[in-house]
Amino acid sequence: MIDIGDAGPIALFESERARADEIVRLGREQYGPNVIGFLDRVSQLWAGYAGNPHADEIRHIAEAMPRGIWFMNLCLEWACTSGVMDDPTAPGMRLLRTLDWPFHGLGRNLVIARQDGPAGDFLNMTWPGFTGAVQGMAPGRFALALNQAPLVRRLSLPIYADWLVNRIKVFSSKRIPPVFLLRRALETCRNYAEARDLLETTPIALPAIFSLVGTQSGEGCVIERLERRAVVHEAPAAAANHWTGQTYRPGRPRGIESLRRHRLMNGYTHSHVSRFAWLTFPVLNEDTRLAMSANPRAGELQVQGFEADGAATEIFDLKERTAT
Repeated sequence: MIDIGDAGPIALFESERARADEIVRLGREQYGPNVIGFLDRVSQLWAGYAGNPHADEIRHIAEAMPRGIWFMNLCLEWACTSGVMDDPTAPGMRLLRTLDWPFHGLGRNLVIARQDGPAGDFLNMTWPGFTGAVQGMAPGRFALALNQAPLVRRLSLPIYADWLVNRIKVFSSKRIPPVFLLRRALETCRNYAEARDLLETTPIALPAIFSLVGTQSGEGCVIERLERRAVVHEAPAAAANHWTGQTYRPGRPRGIESLRRHRLMNGYTHSHVSRFAWLTFPVLNEDTRLAMSANPRAGELQVQGFEADGAATEIFDLKERTAT
């Protein structure tokens, strides 16, 4: 765990520069410098057009790195599985979470940053060089996570054409990307109710799925978002990378076995599964880079990094760390 106080992502990058270097290097090796360079330039143009509130932070980091940091901060191509439920072993609510992102090195270079914001301190499971947030816990307030929404299908276009049309729509938007809305929640929301209202009502640049738990029994939900609409599923509930309700038009599920991941996690929300015993295929798969269990009331947090060949870090246990 790295304590950066209110210094923010730049301080994390400067303290863990070697990790950021490795992430960018592996990304350029995996996808090629030309592809990464093109995507980086497009991402930078979008940030400038949209008036991204954290563009100065990204620019500061990008100036010290090879091409890839803008893309890293605005890439939204991941799959995830989340579950919100009453904690069977401690007072409060529990959020279970895996993040699947097929970039090499993200598991072993995962860091837990303790940060301060206007609403209090929080723990951000993140990577040096990344300025948004995709999951986090604010002890005594809430825990939350972001899943990618399904790919919007447009008439009978091929999948790659749908993806391109959707990217063009995203890059023409001036609304806030979901990763920065999640960061805003961690920094500024004082409780579950404020975080839920922010995630439900703030216009966003593209569809997303938010999972959120508070400190009291029943404070938990999955929020399926379009740019200006929200459908809420109260806890116990699970989320993968497809819509679970009937309100939105079906899209193409993302990631590996999205429907199976959802069914398995939904079962866990009704069970007494403990620690990381719930990490079974397909919730845990070759693209998984992070697993997390969080209870903000009890102050319990377990996190582990993964690579394609299995566990890449030891299990971080907040209770054990703070007891020593």
